[in-house]
Amino acid sequence: MFYGWIVLVIGTFGVLMTVPGQTIGVSAFTDLLIRDLNISRSNLSLAYLLGTLSSSLLLAKAGRIYDRHGARLVGTGIVVALGSVLLFLASLPETVWFVSGVLGFIPVTAVTFVLITTGFFLLRFTGQGVLSLVSRNMVLKWFDRRRGLATALVGVATTLGFSSLAITFNSLIGRVGWQMTWRLTGLFLAVPFALLFLVLARDNPAECGLQPDGGSTPVPTSGVRRSRKQTTSTVDFTLLQARQTLTFWVILGTVTLGSLYFTGLTFNIVSIFEAAGYSRAIAIGTFFPASVIALILNFLGGWISDHIRMKYLVVVQILGIITGAIATIFLSSPYMVVLLIIAKGINGGMFGIVSSVPWPRFYGLLNLGSISGFVMGWSVAGSALGPYFFSLSLDFVGGYGAVSLLTAGLALGLLVLSPLANRPRAPRDVAAENAT
Repeated sequence: MFYGWIVLVIGTFGVLMTVPGQTIGVSAFTDLLIRDLNISRSNLSLAYLLGTLSSSLLLAKAGRIYDRHGARLVGTGIVVALGSVLLFLASLPETVWFVSGVLGFIPVTAVTFVLITTGFFLLRFTGQGVLSLVSRNMVLKWFDRRRGLATALVGVATTLGFSSLAITFNSLIGRVGWQMTWRLTGLFLAVPFALLFLVLARDNPAECGLQPDGGSTPVPTSGVRRSRKQTTSTVDFTLLQARQTLTFWVILGTVTLGSLYFTGLTFNIVSIFEAAGYSRAIAIGTFFPASVIALILNFLGGWISDHIRMKYLVVVQILGIITGAIATIFLSSPYMVVLLIIAKGINGGMFGIVSSVPWPRFYGLLNLGSISGFVMGWSVAGSALGPYFFSLSLDFVGGYGAVSLLTAGLALGLLVLSPLANRPRAPRDVAAENAT
């Protein structure tokens, strides 16, 4: 059996284990943190925003470390780190009490805010950031012609898994409390899963004497372009060289804008629907059909990405963003509710593909960590700023039309540029280096 399928499984589990650092995982603990830490909801939200933004600034550097040391060592280390962070978060009430006793001249509220912000920074950096980056990139390196299919399988499994694990967290909290839930999760990550990752994970097929998709001879890292359907660049760009291409910014802009808008939309969805005259139940009820659409499109889009140009899938996501923004503006019409569900499904289905598949295809594998880390940093920053921009729109304009209109305009600009998002030409210095 091709060992890449083992890597696919361990990589999928790696992405699933990021759920404690994802918003869907943190949300189960939010109200309990407010209660037991005696912190206001606004301060907790601000701490989450600051922690998320801070973590996004370091992801490109983490990607360079991954490029240097590989998935096995970095992944194992970050799994242990994530487990340790959860143990720290589980002890926050006791830590606040201890630090406040030592630093009696500092208000308890300030100590609490600093500690929870630090905890969120570490949680988002290790969980949502580095572990996701390592696990996804490891899978990308093991597949070439089937990379889109592998990405789709990871996407479908993690979409279903995130929902299931969120339910598991809620169940555990009801039985053993939020602190013990985080302790048990942290211990599971730091010991058995870290050992499993160390034993089974492999950074790339070449170090095992294999080639992507199977075989026994490593694929050369340079050479002449093979065909129009080639799914891994034969030229390795640096991050700086990748950022000098228009294709990079069109795709990065699409990923970031989709993350920003739909995170903000999800965060404020009840308020948005109530402003349009709908009930909370209808607002929450949009999640399930949108998830079904996203699952279907994720699998189909991943499979088809192995056979068509990447820019066509970028266009699909951009159209989903525009549709979502327009539907939000005119949400009072029942037809727009359906359109918004479709738009959420399109963005959810395309996001995982557009945010991961283009980088090895266009820019090679040598610097995949630093390039994808830079992209993930922008995406994470977008997810942090989205809810804030929606709040600003409500405060200054009295509704969510302003942020939706601005988003539609930016997406339209990306749509105009999307036909130019082709495979970039190799810079002269890269081409000369590979030729030698």
